[in-house]
Amino acid sequence: MEVLSHKQFVVLGLIAETPSHAYNINQRIEERGMRDWTAIGKSSIYRIMIELENTKLVEYYEEEVDHRKRKVYTITDYGAKILKEKVYNVIKGFIGKNDEDFYVAFSMLPLLNTDQLIKAFSYSIGTMKKHKVELENMLSVNPNFPINVSGLFIHPIKILETDILFMEWVIEKIKEGDEFGKKISSK
Repeated sequence: MEVLSHKQFVVLGLIAETPSHAYNINQRIEERGMRDWTAIGKSSIYRIMIELENTKLVEYYEEEVDHRKRKVYTITDYGAKILKEKVYNVIKGFIGKNDEDFYVAFSMLPLLNTDQLIKAFSYSIGTMKKHKVELENMLSVNPNFPINVSGLFIHPIKILETDILFMEWVIEKIKEGDEFGKKISSK
């Protein structure tokens, strides 16, 4: 399987939504405030698109606008397969830590079918519950830890509790048939 960097993951996902040229990708990143939670600069878009093209994840056609040619990139069948696998694996592997790939994968939920989503989120919940129990057990070994030590256990426990509630809410919404917005073609 092709290994996508975080930046490639972002750009490939945006191309999967709609055929795009580099300026359009930059616009959508700006409009969605993605620069606040992802490390992707304006000038890196062009390099990333070339990397995706070289690995056969995208292809392009040329269009003429104002007497200038520009490349419009589309996702290939291979690119759609790799993207779908990445989204599934990131969601399945989410363990409650601040993970920018999780936010990207979450924005691409329409790539997966209902069964895949429930399976991935359920697996993630199971992993987080195990991790929470491990932390609680470590804390219970010495309930008299000073705050600077006990806080190192309590803080992640509270974050895990919140993430588990969030994931359970997502599964509930998926089961209720909530729409994700525009469906992304998974070819």
